[in-house]
Amino acid sequence: MSKVEFKMPKLGESITEAAIITWFKNVGDTIEEDEMLLEVATDKVDSEVPSNVSGIIEEILFEANAVIKIGEPIAIIKVDGEVSASKKAIKKVEKKPEEKKTKKPKKKRAITSSVVEMSQPTSFSVSNSNTFFSPLVIKIAKAHHISFEELARIPATGHEGRLRKSDVFQYIDDGRPYKFAQPTVQQDPTAYRIPQLTFDKGKGKVIEMDRMRQMIADHMVYSKHTSPHVTAYVEADLTNMVNWRNANKVAFQEKYGERLTFTPLFVEAVAKAVKDFPNINASVDGSKIIVKDDINIGMATALPSGNLIVPVVKSADTKDLKALAANVNELSGKARENNLKADDIQGSTFTISNVGTFGSVMGTPIINQPEVAILALGIIKKRPEVITTEKGDEIAIRSMMYLSLSFDHRVVDGFLGGSFVRRVADYFEKFDVNRKI
Repeated sequence: MSKVEFKMPKLGESITEAAIITWFKNVGDTIEEDEMLLEVATDKVDSEVPSNVSGIIEEILFEANAVIKIGEPIAIIKVDGEVSASKKAIKKVEKKPEEKKTKKPKKKRAITSSVVEMSQPTSFSVSNSNTFFSPLVIKIAKAHHISFEELARIPATGHEGRLRKSDVFQYIDDGRPYKFAQPTVQQDPTAYRIPQLTFDKGKGKVIEMDRMRQMIADHMVYSKHTSPHVTAYVEADLTNMVNWRNANKVAFQEKYGERLTFTPLFVEAVAKAVKDFPNINASVDGSKIIVKDDINIGMATALPSGNLIVPVVKSADTKDLKALAANVNELSGKARENNLKADDIQGSTFTISNVGTFGSVMGTPIINQPEVAILALGIIKKRPEVITTEKGDEIAIRSMMYLSLSFDHRVVDGFLGGSFVRRVADYFEKFDVNRKI
């Protein structure tokens, strides 16, 4: 039998590492090709990873909770002799004693809460504590010039005493009270001190946040900390769009086999506006602004668990209404069934959040990092409005909606933000009632 290194597979665009949640197999177990071997987590989605070979699990190189780089070996599987020529060559080489000596250090490395040994560590811990530091925490610490000793003093709220990025941000917001460990030095009585407040959180049912909710919390805190949010509002008359959809939704489904919701119509209009104002389709890298080539529209979607996820309509500006409807329906169905894949939620360049679906008149959305803007669409509601006709000003019943755009004021000024959201509203209002399906 030969041995095959099972490597952490690619899990989606821009993902460089993943955390192991659980192994479905133990050392000595038999596994078939395409049978699920383990479950891993990225910053957005959990994925079950199948084996690419049939054989026996000889060695598991990392335990649960370890953070592994994409492409790094995580298990050794014994396979039978019926392998490809390249694998047979590997088998021959492995029989040489000197080759085994060189591979010996690659055997299972211990992963504990206090020690992580890796050639290029993606995480580590301080020798005088059990606090675990993730790569993101280290990056944040470096950006704020926080030493490892200072990190070790920060109260940790993560699983098994791990330090979360929200803990670090809270510590920074509190003024870094443990920056200098000099308890014997008398402080200036006139200096401002962070008040140590104790709140009565009350009594009741205690619910532990699941892993996805914790990541959402971290992501939201990070976004508010990183981007100075400004929100612009406009109102749009969607009467033409509403009437056209109501008149054509049955025929559309009969012709194309797809439900015609408002979402593909919204995505279509937003993609047009993004083409008109390409600087809204950007991200920030230090002092550089990256204006994206692709227009990929993320749709903030609630999962059955109540958690939030953002499936992505790729290249939205290149698709007709039929393709957009099919894409939106497919992603929505996967979200309802908890069946979204890593690639389904990667690559968004601009996000919309349809808060009107649960009755909200408007919202103040938090930017989906690393984007620079997010659009919230409120409920479509019939209201009496003053309109100008050939007879003059009249009061009519119109289908109205509030749009609110939150944008990153580091790179998006009021003119760009206001002009963009107004352009989206214009596309809604000027919808062609004579449009053919």
